[in-house]
Amino acid sequence: MSTCPSIFNDVIGPVMRGPSSSHCAASLRIARLCRNLMDENIKDILIEFDPKGSLATTHKSQGSDMGLFGGFLGWEAFDQRLPESGKYIVTAGINVSINIVDIGATHPNLYKITLFNNKETRKLTAISTGGGMIEVTAIDEVPVSMAGDYFETLIYCKDPDSVLQFLNAHIQFDAIEFHAGGNSFIEIKSQAFLDEAIYKELLAMEDVTCIKQLQPVLPVMYRKNLTVPFITCNEMMAYNASKNKSLWELAVDYEMARGNISAAEVFEKMRGIIKIMGNAIELGLKGTYYEDRILGSQSLQFKEKLDAHHLIGGETNNRIILYVSAMMEVKSSMGVIVAAPTAGSCGALPGALFGTAHTLQLHEDEIIKAMLAAGLIGVFIAAHATFAAEVGGCMAETGSGGGMAAAAIVGMKGGTLQQSIAAASLALQNSLGIICDPIGNRVEAPCLGRNVMAATNAVSCANMALSNYEQLIPLDEVIETMKTVGDQIHHTLRCTNLGGLSITNAAKKIEAMLEQYPSNFFKSC
Repeated sequence: MSTCPSIFNDVIGPVMRGPSSSHCAASLRIARLCRNLMDENIKDILIEFDPKGSLATTHKSQGSDMGLFGGFLGWEAFDQRLPESGKYIVTAGINVSINIVDIGATHPNLYKITLFNNKETRKLTAISTGGGMIEVTAIDEVPVSMAGDYFETLIYCKDPDSVLQFLNAHIQFDAIEFHAGGNSFIEIKSQAFLDEAIYKELLAMEDVTCIKQLQPVLPVMYRKNLTVPFITCNEMMAYNASKNKSLWELAVDYEMARGNISAAEVFEKMRGIIKIMGNAIELGLKGTYYEDRILGSQSLQFKEKLDAHHLIGGETNNRIILYVSAMMEVKSSMGVIVAAPTAGSCGALPGALFGTAHTLQLHEDEIIKAMLAAGLIGVFIAAHATFAAEVGGCMAETGSGGGMAAAAIVGMKGGTLQQSIAAASLALQNSLGIICDPIGNRVEAPCLGRNVMAATNAVSCANMALSNYEQLIPLDEVIETMKTVGDQIHHTLRCTNLGGLSITNAAKKIEAMLEQYPSNFFKSC
């Protein structure tokens, strides 16, 4: 849970390949930090997952391994080589061992990584918190808290006093802290790395043993004394009492403060995002193929029946189903998508908004406004609940996407701010308690159907709100309830492959069939 989520960090993003942002994008970001910690010189790696967590049963099939290998090699989350990262890690001469062992994990998505080269051994522990977001919780077994949104400098030293005195006199920083332990170091959070002359002077100090520099892995940086105009729906409404702004305009206000950028920059940054989404939908509608996949191009079958008028009417809903399916199929074929708010739910929000916009013949700018509006609802969810199915079930992923979409669709149809908020509340109420139980340990089914359900639920709830149906429960209270319900869902029903549809006879047969492939899930076709 982030106290001040960014729309572009936590909600609409990252741009990536792979079936799961919690697995693929997050693991890649964690591994990028590992690579920095070792000065880009890694020879051997030991990765440990707890048997009680999600990663023990899903790290291979849902893309954690793929993301880790790509990150260790220094790649981006959208690199076209990612499906073959296992081959590239071997070619690079890096030996990787993965052990399932009781490491006392208190989070289902915990990575404990030990890195070796000929000169040193380092350790890093981190968690994936949902939607590609991460937190590094320990380095060299010393507790820290890093989200990947700062330039991080670690100065390993025997006696911190003289080093701290020098730093306070010569550098600017957002935060500085001495972490005592077996490997004591000073951590500096800043907007840039140390000046080269300062770096060399520090390295020459008798008390300094080494310096490590970890680059930020998130697109929007954090900063000292950061404040946002509101962080709950109630606060937003109070902020807007004398302004009369729409939801998308309030999203711009929020992200301007959060990212320290102009309104135009916020708008154009979202334009870049929706172009990627639109391209993915177009690609999906042409048909996709991937060797190791459960489902084929369902969207082609849907389009054929739709064109032949063999489906039940409802132009907007049918277009949305088609777009959601196309987006999910691009994701499952390792194409480039945007996690919105996660990769597992990447179809619901863009499918609903693009489908509605195209039916209403709206300009691209209206899709941008709608996506910003949706992003602000996502900010409230990210701040007070979760997007991680491993923590909150599918309610946290497709449920969130549907709630975000419902609010945005109201705006696309000219509804009021109050109606947008009501639509989000209604849609989220309808998704409470949905479990996460992928068939065959893949993020394809029932994920596709649940994305479709979330998107069509969004349209229904938007129409209900536009008709002034009563939401009854305020949005903030619904989000609080999401967190409570997620905590109560049994761990076997939270993306562990240990319950629900995942353990039916049919699902186990599919899983066994997939395991017959000579390569792993991410073999390039």
